[in-house]
This record gives sequence, C-alpha cells and structure tokens, in this order.
Amino acid sequence: MASDLNKRAPFPPFTQETAIQKVRLAEDAWNTRDPKTVSLAYSADSQWRNRSEFLTGRDAIVQFLTRKWSQELDYRLIKELWAYHDNRIAVRFAYEWHDRSGNWFRSYGNENWELDDNGLMRRRLASINDVPISEEDRKYLWPIGYRPDDHPGLSELGL
Repeated sequence: MASDLNKRAPFPPFTQETAIQKVRLAEDAWNTRDPKTVSLAYSADSQWRNRSEFLTGRDAIVQFLTRKWSQELDYRLIKELWAYHDNRIAVRFAYEWHDRSGNWFRSYGNENWELDDNGLMRRRLASINDVPISEEDRKYLWPIGYRPDDHPGLSELGL
C-alpha cells in the first residue's frame, strides 16, 4: 500500500466531476512554479514527452521544470478538461509568459495523462506551440500563483 505521500486524490476511475477536479489541482500546482511540488503529482518512474523532450522520473521532471521556469518568466497557466475515460484524462491548456528580453508569448497545448491507481500521473504526453503576443494582448493578469476562482477559463476567454 502506498503512503499518503505517494497518493494524490482524486483516484481513477474518473467521473466528469473528479476529472475536472484533477485538472484544476494540476493547474494550481503548476502555477506555484515550484518544481518539487509539481513533481509530487507524478509517479517516481513517470514518463514524459514534452514537445521534443523525453523524460523519466521525478528528478528529471524537477530538472526540466527548473530550467523551464528560469526561461519562461511570469508564467501563468489555465488548463481545461477535454475528455476522460477510466484512468486517462485529456487536457487542453494555454499559458502566458515572457522571456528575458520582455517578449510575451501564449503557449497553447494538449496533454494526455495516464494515472496509476494511487492517482499519480505515470505518463504525460504534451504537444505545445508558442505564439508571440503583445503585452497588451495578455489575458492572464492575476497575481503570480493560483488562478482566482472568478477568473475566466479557456472557453470563457475564447481560447
């Protein structure tokens, strides 16, 4: 039996309600921009494909996210459930960030997740495209951290 540190509710099989909850919990974790916190949602041997990078394990996830957030500054993310079945969830997302030169981007993507019985993500496949935007075109204006509950989601923002 896994310890509480190796479990992450809600657990599969997912309902629409628990899949939506899982997606929002993931969004909230990523918006902390804390690689160690984020990595705890993944199994110790989790396998990732992120764009053209392939990772295995929490240590690799922490290293990847540390590098990512040193380059993608003022990162803010919104995730939305696309589909779910049993222990799998499909998500669409968009995040905004800027580089060290002050150039802003909105990155659009899709993720496919496979979760183990303990609710940890054992597989994450992400496809992402970056689109330059002007600072005036930003839509994610909340303070760094969790998206406020009253802030519109992707569908409400027309994304």
